[in-house]
Amino acid sequence: MPEAEIEIRRFETPDQRLDMKERGGISILQMADGSTGMHAIFEPGWTWEKDEKPLLGSPDACPMRHTGYCMSGKLVVRMLDAGLETQIGKGDFFEIPPGHDAYVDGQERVELILFAPPEHQH
Repeated sequence: MPEAEIEIRRFETPDQRLDMKERGGISILQMADGSTGMHAIFEPGWTWEKDEKPLLGSPDACPMRHTGYCMSGKLVVRMLDAGLETQIGKGDFFEIPPGHDAYVDGQERVELILFAPPEHQH
C-alpha cells in the first residue's frame, strides 16, 4: 500500500475470529504493516482457563503481551508467577505482560480493544 494511503478496517469483517460460543469471542484485524487490532467480548462467567486456553493449544498461561483499552465491565487479570491480581475496568488503558490468565468479575460483559505492533523479524 502506498505511504500516503490511509487503511481502514472494521471488526465486523475480521481476518480471524476466536469464537468462544456463548462466552464471547475475539475479532482480529491484521493491517498491511503487520500490526493487529482486536475487539474482545467476554460474557459474564468467561475465564481464560475454560474459554480461551483450549483455543491457544493449552499453554500454562497466556503467552501474549496485551496493550489495550477497556470499554465496559470488569476483568481480573492474574500474573501467575507472582500471584498478583489486578482489576481492569471501564476507561482503563492497560499493558499486560505474558504469563497471565484472567476472568470476568461480576455480571457485566467485558469489552476490550487490544493493539499489537508488527512482529519484528530477528
